[in-house]
Amino acid sequence: MRGAADAIGELGGAKPGDRTMLDALVPAVDAFERELKSGYDANKAWAAAVSAAESGASDTAHMAPRAGRASYLGARAIGSPDGGAVAIACWLKALQPYIAAR
Repeated sequence: MRGAADAIGELGGAKPGDRTMLDALVPAVDAFERELKSGYDANKAWAAAVSAAESGASDTAHMAPRAGRASYLGARAIGSPDGGAVAIACWLKALQPYIAAR
């Protein structure tokens, strides 16, 4: 997951705080890694990742877009969460039932 987040940022030139999918994906990766390192099983770690992604997506509603498609909207985008960030949160949540505790 870390490699995917890094590659997306590198290819698209975005970083967390730019109001893109990375604002959901990077916190999710951070939470997942942190929880696994703390000894939680994959299921609990994934739940933390989903929560972090949802929070990150929600936070984009208050950000001015600096990259991605929303950057063309400027201040008009403020008030609604970034579509890509919301999609990441939905995608991760949809996978949650398939992440088994091991």
